Amino acid sequence: MTGPAPVRLVFLGGLGEIGRNCAVLEVENRLVLIDCGLMFPEADMPGIDLVLPDFTYLRENADRIDGVVLTHGHEDHVGALSYLLRETNLTVFGSRLTLGLARSRVEEAGLLDRVTWVPVSDGETVHIGPIPTEFIAVTHSVPYGFATAFHTPQGVIVHSGDFKLDATPVDGRRTDLARIGALAHNPGIRLLLADSTNAEEEGFTPSESEVGRVLKGIFMVHPTQRIVVACFASHIHRVQQVADAAIACGRKVATLGRSMGKNVALAREMGLLTIPEDSLLDIADARDVPDEKLCVVSTGSQGEPMSALALMAAGQNKFVRIGSNDVVILSSHAIPGNEYSVNKVIDGLFRRGADVIHAKIADVHVSGHARRGELRTLLNVAKPEFFLPVHGEFRHLIHHARLAYEMGIAESNVVIAQDGDVVELGANGPALVGQVPADHLYVDGTVGDVGHGVLRDRRVLAEEGVVMCVLTLDTRTGGIVTGPQIVTRGWVHADEAADLLDEAAERVFDAVKSAVAATQGPIELDPIRRVVRRSLGSFVSERTKRRPMIVPVILET
Repeated sequence: MTGPAPVRLVFLGGLGEIGRNCAVLEVENRLVLIDCGLMFPEADMPGIDLVLPDFTYLRENADRIDGVVLTHGHEDHVGALSYLLRETNLTVFGSRLTLGLARSRVEEAGLLDRVTWVPVSDGETVHIGPIPTEFIAVTHSVPYGFATAFHTPQGVIVHSGDFKLDATPVDGRRTDLARIGALAHNPGIRLLLADSTNAEEEGFTPSESEVGRVLKGIFMVHPTQRIVVACFASHIHRVQQVADAAIACGRKVATLGRSMGKNVALAREMGLLTIPEDSLLDIADARDVPDEKLCVVSTGSQGEPMSALALMAAGQNKFVRIGSNDVVILSSHAIPGNEYSVNKVIDGLFRRGADVIHAKIADVHVSGHARRGELRTLLNVAKPEFFLPVHGEFRHLIHHARLAYEMGIAESNVVIAQDGDVVELGANGPALVGQVPADHLYVDGTVGDVGHGVLRDRRVLAEEGVVMCVLTLDTRTGGIVTGPQIVTRGWVHADEAADLLDEAAERVFDAVKSAVAATQGPIELDPIRRVVRRSLGSFVSERTKRRPMIVPVILET
């Protein structure tokens, strides 16, 4: 007699990186997608706007997808949904706020007709295909996040989502450890997947309410200055605490940045953000408000090039001109890879005379992710038979796995997976059984799928420059009619290196003449282009020890 059929987990992103969180749960040949997030580009991705999961597996199995579970509303969990909707229609489950935040991008893409939104509440269980899926409240930096418990033939699989254990959250909605403990008692948690972001950091993540107290103190010691606060537009609790501090000090609140305005309006409409109507200003009307009576809540805390805060730092924001009577608070931490951009913005603000307060100066930000003390608590309450760390760079996954060992989970019962891995949970526990495509999908403007070759070319252009050789060849006689002319950008400056360019042209001329002389039959341009590229590339490498992009341009007469 055979037991229950195995279930599978397929990881398309988020394991070994911060961002692109996307996984698939497969039960009885049906699929449920857990999050569909994007990643912001790193410094070595010139010209790239966004990085998406590879949707190949989902595209090939689109007819088997019963739904998408969104654990919370951050872009690294919902931002790629509009791109997947170009491939297939979807039914999407999440809290009202999460769906509202996700809907904004889908609406911008003109794809609302391809999605069915299903709002769910704390403690609710819905059937997504053959899988009873339970939504469990967790505290995070965006309100109304969920852990999810999937009741499968192989037992209960719990995915923590992004979470922390905040005893004093702004909205009073705490992580429901009681329900997780009840599941651990009956029927038991077979497999736990848990957030690893802060698995290296000891202790407990401070409460979000602590930031509110710090903000109030800053407002009180700067009674005559205008205050600008930059934070994530989705961080509704942070916006609430900024507004509370401002209003308590007799200030009006104005939002700056399109996403900030939209999210504040959405949260107020849902009753998740309380700002009296007479305390909220349109930014266009804020010019008439004295500095000591105004607080601006802005986007751009990550130093994004065209964000509201970056434009302020450059003196190009049409609504707010930063000066010596401004205090700017960056109420966030720089996402890994954004440090340079954030520091550049801070410098720009100081150059304009502002005083800048950030997380290295005052406790104006706390993480939304659990530290080691909280991760221990979750493991102790959940008592999983098997454990699989998710959400983090590879070192975070390793540290979380070691923490599980310390908590008494056998090493043989802990699986460390990476993007593209397929994990099968059967009678003997989870095992790696294969891989699926999980490459980065690069988005440049409105163009998707910028390939690795294009990105590699951009890196060469950015780091080494380009050298172009232009010549005209008579293919009947093999004579060089004009050129070679060497044109360069980013290799050497032509006005300062005329002799070097002349020497390069002579090297190419000799190489082409030799190649033509050795040619039997008609002269073809492709072999001549290869000769130009090889001879010019060798010369450049010999003389400068650099490897710019070599572009031969051969005209035919």
